[in-house]
Amino acid sequence: MSNAGYGLLLALQFLTRVPIPLNCPWTPATSRWAVRCYPLVGMLLGGLLALAGQLFGSLPTPLLALLLLSLWVALSGGLHLDGLMDVADALGSNRPLEQRWAIMKDPHVGSFAIIALLFQLAWKGALLWAWLEAGIGLVWLVAVLGLGRLGAVALLVLAPVAREEGLAWAWQQHLGHRDLLLALLPLVLLWWLAPGWLLSLGALLVFLLSYGALIIRAFKGINGDIVGAAIEGGELWLLLVVWWSLSSVMG
Repeated sequence: MSNAGYGLLLALQFLTRVPIPLNCPWTPATSRWAVRCYPLVGMLLGGLLALAGQLFGSLPTPLLALLLLSLWVALSGGLHLDGLMDVADALGSNRPLEQRWAIMKDPHVGSFAIIALLFQLAWKGALLWAWLEAGIGLVWLVAVLGLGRLGAVALLVLAPVAREEGLAWAWQQHLGHRDLLLALLPLVLLWWLAPGWLLSLGALLVFLLSYGALIIRAFKGINGDIVGAAIEGGELWLLLVVWWSLSSVMG
């Protein structure tokens, strides 16, 4: 199998709970391709959610929104939510830098983590409900999940790693600007699937600049939890932007 093929499988194994019964080699080449495939994996997950929306479209709107949210969490295994919770606990502590890092690594769940989780899921569920009520095509989830993971690639390529340890550091060792450009290529499909997606790309840029500034000030760099939290935050922000822009047009 080619490095690109192994990279795609590595990305699926890392970012999803889709069973991949294959031991993929971790090399500089396959790890680069894995990161390049992040947005593609997001688009595949978005496609599965859109398909589920079609299959269960007869359900009442609140139940369909909850089903989609549940499937969304199940497909990712809650990986990015875990990062969001760790970052929320560290930020909420308002402690000095070293203590914030210690809190982020602590396996115990604090009150700020629970609050962040509840509000994240509540807002995502409410926005999915609003999408369905507004008649927004669920194919837009392909754009939201793909762009959310493009944000993760951007952070891994462009942002400094706070410490020479952990997943973010391991991923970043072999990355360059070319990898970010290659990660963009699958998103070309959005020209046909979700016309007007460039507005969402611009919204993602606004989010990344704001989030990146906050993270650099608070932690002096990124780690795996911070990248995972960026995916969750980016997805939520894009759900809101798509709902606001398309519902106003349809209305």
